[in-house]
Amino acid sequence: MTDFINSDAFKAANLPFSQAVRIGDTVYLSGCIGNVAGRMELAPGGIEAESRQMMENIGVVLKEAGLGFEHIVKCTVYLADMAEWGSFNKVYVPYFKAGRFPARTAIGAHQLILGARVELECIAAH
Repeated sequence: MTDFINSDAFKAANLPFSQAVRIGDTVYLSGCIGNVAGRMELAPGGIEAESRQMMENIGVVLKEAGLGFEHIVKCTVYLADMAEWGSFNKVYVPYFKAGRFPARTAIGAHQLILGARVELECIAAH
């Protein structure tokens, strides 16, 4: 069985993808940026502000799926500037229990949607 998971605010935006798709016990989250909820604009304040908003946005999608950050098993992070790796990690790390971090890949990206500094794609499982 396949479930397409979208919050009400996301449905109202009428974008051509789902926030997440559940297949069995696995949930695949679309890439998420630090946009202000319900708007196509980034949280002001640079990489740390965008990262914080992005993680909060991911939390909303996880909640819609009946999950939390502890269920994330794999992340792919796209950074517009790999020099901002440390600033991203400063925000990312506290969302997980020490020693229980998801597997992760980091990729330097030339351009991200809306000029974002960071985008995160996740896979979660029960």
